[in-house]
Amino acid sequence: MPFDEHFDVVVVGAGHAGCEAAMAAARMGLKTALYTLNVDLIAQMSCNPAIGGIAKGHLVREVDALGGIMGEITDAVGIQFRLLNTSRGPAVWSPRAQCDKQAYRLKMREVLESQPNLKIKQAEVADVIFERSAVSGQRLANDLDPTSETGSTENRELRTENGSTDHWPPATAHCQGILLRDGRRVSARAVIITTGTFLNGLIHCGEQQYPAGRSGEPPAVLLGEALKKLGLRGCRLKTGTPPRLDGRTIDWSKFELQPGDADPTPFSFRTKQVAHHDKQVPCYIAFTTEETHRVIRENVHRSPMYSGQIQSIGPRYCPSIEDKIVKFPDKTTHQLFLEPEGLNTNEIYVNGMSTSLPIDVQQAILKSIPGLDQAEMMRPGYAIEYDSIDPTELNRTLETKKIEGLFLAGQINGTSGYEEAACQGLMAGINAALKVKGAPPLILDRTEAYTAILIDDLISKGTNEPYRMFTSRAEFRLHLRIDNADVRLTPHGRHVGLINDEAWQDFRAKQQRKEEMKRLLDRTKLTSAMLEQTEAGSPEPEAESRKPSALISALGQPLSQLLKRPEIQIEHLVPALRELAPEFFSRSTGHRPLTTDHSSRNELKSIETEIKYAGYLDQQQRAIDRLKKSEQRRIPAWFDYQAVSGLSREMQEKLKKVQPQTLGQASRIPGVTPAAISLVNVYIEIQSRRRDQAAAL
Repeated sequence: MPFDEHFDVVVVGAGHAGCEAAMAAARMGLKTALYTLNVDLIAQMSCNPAIGGIAKGHLVREVDALGGIMGEITDAVGIQFRLLNTSRGPAVWSPRAQCDKQAYRLKMREVLESQPNLKIKQAEVADVIFERSAVSGQRLANDLDPTSETGSTENRELRTENGSTDHWPPATAHCQGILLRDGRRVSARAVIITTGTFLNGLIHCGEQQYPAGRSGEPPAVLLGEALKKLGLRGCRLKTGTPPRLDGRTIDWSKFELQPGDADPTPFSFRTKQVAHHDKQVPCYIAFTTEETHRVIRENVHRSPMYSGQIQSIGPRYCPSIEDKIVKFPDKTTHQLFLEPEGLNTNEIYVNGMSTSLPIDVQQAILKSIPGLDQAEMMRPGYAIEYDSIDPTELNRTLETKKIEGLFLAGQINGTSGYEEAACQGLMAGINAALKVKGAPPLILDRTEAYTAILIDDLISKGTNEPYRMFTSRAEFRLHLRIDNADVRLTPHGRHVGLINDEAWQDFRAKQQRKEEMKRLLDRTKLTSAMLEQTEAGSPEPEAESRKPSALISALGQPLSQLLKRPEIQIEHLVPALRELAPEFFSRSTGHRPLTTDHSSRNELKSIETEIKYAGYLDQQQRAIDRLKKSEQRRIPAWFDYQAVSGLSREMQEKLKKVQPQTLGQASRIPGVTPAAISLVNVYIEIQSRRRDQAAAL
């Protein structure tokens, strides 16, 4: 059958992963189509209308540094910005923004619709179309079937020469496009599936359950069943959401105010100032009570999680309120956050109260909390089960191992969160575009990005629960800071074509400014006049022990050496630096104070970090170099684990399942021992020599 439309790249699903994937492919010059069930709900924030947070903020910065759009959209529609973890070291500082939920999806749609090469389509995708081809040692049972040239998911079994059967397709199958529910066939040289929670989605609210992709939206049943027939290993996962309240019925006086930062930190390196910096809205902190816990304990048997109605596993690090009460019985209170869903709505999100309890129990919980006792629930909380694919079925490019040209990104790969989805969508979009162009893939190393850590964890270890990013997952997190994400990744973004000339020039100018400032700090020595200015610039004049006046003994030392002292911060030196390097601050209008000069402030803080932690950074760099050596030792695709003498059957099965591409990746597979890695390393040489000898005969 002929195809009705033709594209280079087709993206299925317009959530946070799909939007990044489609934008990346289109901006790389490829004819791209984005298919969604409802164009009015593109980039819908189905759970918390917030972006960023611990480690998640790092992911958004990395998406932005590579040329993605989540950071810029957030800066345009964010209504409260906070930089988290500032009382700790710079490695774990993370930006977070509360967004206007409606404005986010409208802004995203506006950006997508204005992108050349990108078409947005509303239709249900029912199947994946691929070319059938046999591999060595296998013969299709229906080779002579004239209808089997290409097709959908029926008759997908193959018969091997020894008579056993397996699921089609083998590794050499090639994706050719998608089949729509209305019968249209769309050709594509690469397909990216980013379906979120829609694959056979099932919502639970107490004893009630019904099929849905999100509340009020139909699930993707046809595509869910089609993907099962592809032979990709899958699993069933769960996530949930809390009730939303009418803010007009809340007694706000009962709660602790949580304002945004006076000087908001943008997500995007290209943002000069966030759009709503002058009208941020507050959030509020609430707490559960003993009555809350009593209500939950007495009704926990009605929760689908505990009644046996839900069998799948939910996110460990974002548990439901009933899970918290059951698993932490000694805690007398749990924190909740009341967060606005937008500037033009009264709807309030109750962060920390995710639940699938019946609606009457949810109402009783609210009545047990002072200030919420009269609150009206606009939408109840619920849990949703959905299909995902075992991510060990993927290559490091996020392309499936069994079907060439088919990529998966987002929650379908077992992750949770908008940010985890966005970074996968961006990488899938980049690699799909590179594949179509015939260019080498972009594979980030886990020493250079949290994005790479996420992908490496997924494809090496798999997951049986929704995966969430944490800074603790990084071996070298001091190198993976939010301030240097552009240094780490913008050259990659430029190389693949996602960083335009203006952004690239700005990036290079920024690096030049930083190097000049470092040289200035190295060659400039502290004088008495500077010391007086330094004292005037102290951010904490009330702390006697931290006053720069205690540094009289440091007179004559370079300013860079001064910054190595823990009690000295770059802000202390700003008055002197303004005189020494006025051009560094000339980008700020009228020489505004440092606290409102985002570019100067952020660049100075980055310089301070590099100077203050230079010893630790050098030490980590040596460890990074050692790790990279193991990553560079590649395992050939033809390597035969069964021929490795001394390798246990358990190790063989683990390694054959994941098919690691390097010794480093193999070492991170759960249960694979250092001894097994050593054996594989030795046998790579042995099997290589044997192949060379056989080829020479």
